[in-house]
Amino acid sequence: MSRPIVVVGSVNLDLVSTAKRIPAPGETLTGDSFQTFHGGKGANQAVAVGRLGHPVSMIAKVGDDDFGKRLRQGLREAGVNVRSVGTAAGTASGVALISVDRKGQNSITVIPGANGTLTPHDLDASLPQLRSAGIILTQLETPLETVEHLCDLAQRLQVPLMLDPAPARALSRKILRQVTYLTPNETEACALRGIPNRDLNQSAARECAEDLLAKGPANVIIKMGARGAFIATRDGLRRMVPSFKVKVVDSTAAGDAFNGGMAVALMRRMAIEEAVRFGAAVAAVSVTRAGAQPAMPTEAEVNTLLQAH
Repeated sequence: MSRPIVVVGSVNLDLVSTAKRIPAPGETLTGDSFQTFHGGKGANQAVAVGRLGHPVSMIAKVGDDDFGKRLRQGLREAGVNVRSVGTAAGTASGVALISVDRKGQNSITVIPGANGTLTPHDLDASLPQLRSAGIILTQLETPLETVEHLCDLAQRLQVPLMLDPAPARALSRKILRQVTYLTPNETEACALRGIPNRDLNQSAARECAEDLLAKGPANVIIKMGARGAFIATRDGLRRMVPSFKVKVVDSTAAGDAFNGGMAVALMRRMAIEEAVRFGAAVAAVSVTRAGAQPAMPTEAEVNTLLQAH
């Protein structure tokens, strides 16, 4: 049996409003619809893995509330092992307020809630799970000291670590040196470099990826939405992997779908370029549907897209 993927990260309830456009500061708009979905970058990635049929477990915290019960049950139903999803007494579950326009673009505000109570001690208590992992996935929606401790543990256990550096922020070289796969989007890549946010063409993406690679990670994959993803590796690979052209409904969880899919592909011993293409296919299917976790595709759906291209 393949070694499980372990996801350490956030679990949120997403409160999603849609309107013709995302409101400007001070503007009130009449929206089109409102829905609630299970979300959080960590949970989304875990569900992406589970939906693709790979063994997955999660280390996280939910609140001592109805949302927490609902979120844990949703993970369980998606095939995620929730043994290490704890409850933070007297704390509300994490919530994300998401605005989506009619083109599928979004803006997101996250209230961490119980996610902010995940501690290094919680990771130590889950050491057997981390030790058994084929790869560990994490993000930046939990306390930084917990992420730093996870990096130390992954290095000590010699388990590959995939870091999705979202929300965007600067990170120390110590953390970056311990990362096997660094997967920023364009905004996050710019934040890691300490430069103003901007869209990246292929030449700028290469420059950015090489600069990040010099800071320590073994592999850098910059996610560039509809333009694809740029790969730079310590072994010398520099490659732009194109995206799949699909009708975008909701891009909320595209990056999480990508990471989950790429992790599954790596566990199947695909080369990194092939794994990135598989991750891009998972993301492409996900954006054709509304919501975060409900949009995560099955392997059959991903294979249908791949076969068509």
